[in-house]
Amino acid sequence: MLSMRNYLFSAGLALLVAAASVSITATASPAFASEIKYVVNNVPITTGDIAHRAAFLKLQRKKGSAADEMIDQTLRVAEARRLGIRISDAQVNAAYQRFATTNKMQLKQLDGVMAQSGVSKEHFKEFIRAQMAWNQALSARYRSGEGGSVSEQDAVRRMLDKGGAKPSAMEYMLQQVIFVVPAAERSATLAKRKREADAMRARFNGCNTTREFAKGLIDVTVRDLGRVLAPQLPPDWAEQIKATKVGGATATRETDRGVEFIGICSSREVSDDKAAQMVFQSEGSNDKNSDELSKKYVEELRKKARIVER
Repeated sequence: MLSMRNYLFSAGLALLVAAASVSITATASPAFASEIKYVVNNVPITTGDIAHRAAFLKLQRKKGSAADEMIDQTLRVAEARRLGIRISDAQVNAAYQRFATTNKMQLKQLDGVMAQSGVSKEHFKEFIRAQMAWNQALSARYRSGEGGSVSEQDAVRRMLDKGGAKPSAMEYMLQQVIFVVPAAERSATLAKRKREADAMRARFNGCNTTREFAKGLIDVTVRDLGRVLAPQLPPDWAEQIKATKVGGATATRETDRGVEFIGICSSREVSDDKAAQMVFQSEGSNDKNSDELSKKYVEELRKKARIVER
């Protein structure tokens, strides 16, 4: 599916152009009113939200309606929430940092550009959160068949018709380790739990000993995720999993559940009908297909939504 990197790439190009002419010595952003302009399924959208989005569109050098963008974003966020998708502050902050790094800027510089342009870093971070959640919602929709699912046999036949051999994919055996942090205790214990998770992750040397390491630790969950083909890997973890050697573990990450890492128990290359199906669908989910699926999805949400203009 269309990745976070692709969603933000065009914005990044515009930011680089804009940053060259925007002074970052002052950080006060324009004062926007905050009167409710729309109510979308009981969720308010203020004139301030729309003004920030208009500034963001200007920074991206994109045309479009800021009000419509905010309505669509509200619908997308609500749909992702309905599907149980949650993007943590830690994930958003990490993406914000990567965006600054990619554009060769310090965080303070990026904050300054956002403030000077009238976007605000808070608005941009909420945009990031919404896009990350929507990417996952689109991936779920695509896997469910809305993106043009084909049977395993059809996938193989279509590949062979094109003159290629049956495709293969990496199959991983994975184990998830979660250091649980209750929401009410997050601010007080998250840092401590992350140190504990980092310590256990450093000792990880294969999935057979994980539960032994977890003994005596409070609120640590070890889950065997079973075999997962590369195209089925969770988007937030895929790159780390692919870059981690068998017997090793990904870096720890802060999530809504607490602090997590994933161990790579084993991996192998497989070439069967299921792999062919996954590879075919993965290769078919290009940016054009993603855009079309996203547009169709949002149109459906709009038809069912209650949108009231004040």
